[in-house]
Amino acid sequence: MRLRSDIWVAAFLRRCGSQNVPVFLRRRGAPEAGAIFVKIDRLDGSAALFAPAPQSEAREDVARLFARAHGDDWIEGAQVEAKLAKEIAFDPDLWILDVEDRAGRVMLDVA
Repeated sequence: MRLRSDIWVAAFLRRCGSQNVPVFLRRRGAPEAGAIFVKIDRLDGSAALFAPAPQSEAREDVARLFARAHGDDWIEGAQVEAKLAKEIAFDPDLWILDVEDRAGRVMLDVA
């Protein structure tokens, strides 16, 4: 059984806060099972977008697994926003978290 989205988001917000990494809840989705997208902004015009990993990548040892939603390590912030707009059009119940970190730390379980 997978952890509810709202509980996972609350824990992620707390984790970032404990490490003094600014994170903002930009969009609240469905509490039980809304997909979660995390944008990591390096504050220099480059960013990365992490989306739920394909179900085939799921592991029992992590609550939620993420995958980079693009090929390059870092892309322009505008490209991330375009990808998010498409995702919202497809699934309006998704969550969006914005992390601002010049070092570009990814504090997620990544496939």
